[in-house]
Amino acid sequence: MRAHPKPGPWPAYARVRDAAQDGTAASVARALRRRAGTRAGAAVPVYSARRRGYPCAMPTDPIERLLRGLYSVALYLLAPITVYHLIWRGFRQPAYFQRWSERYAVYGDLPPGPVLWLHAVSVGEVNAAVPLVNALRRERPDLRLLVTTITPTGSERVQALWRDAVEHVYLPYDLPGAVGRFLDHFRPHAALIMETELWPNLLFGCRDRGIPALILNARLSARSLHGYRVLAPLVARALRTVRTVAAQSQADAARFLRLGAREEQVAEVGNLKFDVAVPADLAEFAAHCRGQAGPRPAWIAASTHEDEEAAMVAIHRRLRARYPDLLLLWAPRHPERFRVVAETARAAGWRVSTRARARWPQPDDAVFVIDTLGELTHFYACADVAFVGGSLQPVGGHNLLEPAAAGTAVVTGPHLHNFAEIAQRLDDAGALRIGADADAVREALQALLDDAAARARMVEAGRALVETGRGALARTLALLRPLLPVAR
Repeated sequence: MRAHPKPGPWPAYARVRDAAQDGTAASVARALRRRAGTRAGAAVPVYSARRRGYPCAMPTDPIERLLRGLYSVALYLLAPITVYHLIWRGFRQPAYFQRWSERYAVYGDLPPGPVLWLHAVSVGEVNAAVPLVNALRRERPDLRLLVTTITPTGSERVQALWRDAVEHVYLPYDLPGAVGRFLDHFRPHAALIMETELWPNLLFGCRDRGIPALILNARLSARSLHGYRVLAPLVARALRTVRTVAAQSQADAARFLRLGAREEQVAEVGNLKFDVAVPADLAEFAAHCRGQAGPRPAWIAASTHEDEEAAMVAIHRRLRARYPDLLLLWAPRHPERFRVVAETARAAGWRVSTRARARWPQPDDAVFVIDTLGELTHFYACADVAFVGGSLQPVGGHNLLEPAAAGTAVVTGPHLHNFAEIAQRLDDAGALRIGADADAVREALQALLDDAAARARMVEAGRALVETGRGALARTLALLRPLLPVAR
C-alpha cells in the first residue's frame, strides 16, 4: 500500500461557523480555503460548501442543535453498552473481539484520506454494491476506495471480493467524537451509503464538512418507517442533509418522503441487485458439484436464521421420505451457525459434510453445509429449487434475485417486508412461490421437485425479470460522476 502524507488539521470550525452566520456559501468556502491552506504545500482538498451544493457548512437551526445534543448525550451514556455488545457478539463470533479501535475511530498508522467512501452494513449490502464498486474501479482507477461495514462477515466479504484493491475499516459508532475522527481522518470526496443506514451524527458530520452524502439503492420498509417514529424529528433533519436518496422503487421513495426527505432529494433509480453479474464459471461450477454429488435431486436452504433451523430439518425429513436420495445444500446466514447446523443435521441421523472440509458433496451425503462466504450464487446453481430464509420468521427476507439470476426456482416464507417490491414483481411474473408457513414451504418445494416443467417456467420467468430490471447501475453512476474529483 502506498504511503500517504499526514494531513493537516481539519478547518477550524469556529471560523466556519462565524462565516455561516452571514448566510452565504461563498463566505463559508473562503473560510474553509483559508484554513485548508495554512500548511504550505499540503495536498489537502478544499471542502467547499458552495462546490458541494450546500447553502452553508454548519448548523444554524436551534432545534437541530438541541436534538443533536440530546441524542449525543444519550449515546455517550449508553457507550459502555457497546463494549458489552462486542464481548457478547465475540463469544458467538470471535471476529468481534478484533479491531475494536476502529469501532471508536482510532486508526493509528492507517493512511489518511482523501478517499471515495462507500458504507455497506453487512454481506447483503456489500453484495448489492458489487456492480457499483467494480464500475468505479474501472472508470476511476486513480481514486482510493474505502469500504466500511459494521459486521465481520461484511468485512470478510469485502476482502474476498476486492483484496487490496479497496481499503476496509469498520464504521465507528455514531458518537460525535468518533464520527468526527473518522471523517477528519479519511476526508471523503463523497459518502455513498447503501440502502438504509440513517445515523444522525454521521449525516450531520458530512453536512458540516461539506461532504456530499448519498443514500444509494435506498430502501425503507413500512416497518422501518414506523420504527423511526421515536426519533422522527431528528432523523428527518438528518435526512434532509443528504444530497440524493436514490430509491429502489416508487414505494421506497414515498416512504423516504414521509420520513422527512424533500421531493428534490429523492429519485427512483431502481435496484442495484438487478445489475449483479452472473459469475462466468457458474455453469462449470454447477456441473462439477452435481457430478460429485451424483445424479439426484437437490434443494438449497439459503440464508437461514437460527429460529428457522428446526423447520429446515423437518422439511428435509419429509422430503426425503418421498425422495430418499435428496440432497440438502444448507447455507446459514450467520457464520456462528455453521458448526451448529452441521451438528443439528448429524443429530437428525444424516450423513453430513461441509464445504470447508470436504469441498464437494458426496453421493452418500444427505446434507452439505456451505460454511464459507461468497459462494452462495454458485451453490444456488447446483440446486433444483431454493428456499430463501429470513422469511419464516419476521426477519424480512433476503435477496430473492440471486437465485433467480442463477437459474433456480425460488420458494420463500411470508415475511418479506425488506424485499416486498422485489417479491411482488417475482410473484407477478410467476418466478416465486410464497408459503404461508413451514408446511406450505415444504409443499411448494415438493411440488417443484415433482414438476421439472414448472421449475423451467419459473427459471425462465426469473431470468427474464432480472434482465429487464437492469439499469440502476447506469443511473447511479450518472448521479455520482459530477461529485468525483477531476481525474489525475
